[in-house]
Amino acid sequence: VRWQLMLRPIRPHPDFWLLLDSTIIGFTAVVLFGRAGELVRPYLISTREKVAFTSQLATWLLERIYDLLSVLLLFGFALTRITSTSTKLGTTMEWVLSTGGSLAGILAAACLSLLIVFGLFPVFVENRLVAVLIVLPLQYQKRVTGLVQAFLSGTSSTRRGSFVFLLIFYTFCEWCLIVACFLCLFRAVPFTHSLGILDALIVVGFVAFGSALQIPGVGGGMQVATVLVLTELFRIPLESASGLAVLIWVVTFVSVVPIGLLLALKGGLKWRKLLQTKEMQPL
Repeated sequence: VRWQLMLRPIRPHPDFWLLLDSTIIGFTAVVLFGRAGELVRPYLISTREKVAFTSQLATWLLERIYDLLSVLLLFGFALTRITSTSTKLGTTMEWVLSTGGSLAGILAAACLSLLIVFGLFPVFVENRLVAVLIVLPLQYQKRVTGLVQAFLSGTSSTRRGSFVFLLIFYTFCEWCLIVACFLCLFRAVPFTHSLGILDALIVVGFVAFGSALQIPGVGGGMQVATVLVLTELFRIPLESASGLAVLIWVVTFVSVVPIGLLLALKGGLKWRKLLQTKEMQPL
């Protein structure tokens, strides 16, 4: 739904089911091939909706920026309330984390505000970027300028105030669903049954940054981050924390793979050819 909103300025009536299909296949590629698979989703959407790949790459980047700022806000808020959580820390460490949470929240709010302002005044941003490109040799200037304009077209969903606030709203709803998923998993396991919503926010914050390191087929960073935060902050035994980390990874990542593989087979997609095509794209 969020990608559909960002696509509307350049494709007024995007097909929701094609976007859903491409998203599921794209997430499957991330699980199977690591972060290299991130480019599969914007590539599929660009080919199926017949729009420039650079514009969808910009949409993906914009999506990641909003996700990062949102998780910083939620994470920062949880850390400022760390004394009200189930963490078992000393007074000094609680103060450090609480102060860090305040700084993270303020930084995220400031960046989000700037993003909104730039989104409402895109012509100014485009003019400034094009002016900077004058220093390039003429043979590269036109090509890079074209890429910049195509790239900015992918962020054109932020050129209207209503789109900006809808984008923020959808992002907020997405992360509420993610936190709710973690909270349900905690309630389903005896040794984390007592953890509340603030605890879930803290875990989600650490896991979101840990998942940036995605080893093909096995995850990696997400599980390590989950184990560390559960053992160090909540004093949960290593074995139990490791089991819960694998469970979270399976539910939130691996569960999409069977559906994604079926959709890819139905669409006649070949993973090797798809990844080779991505490597040849001029970014």
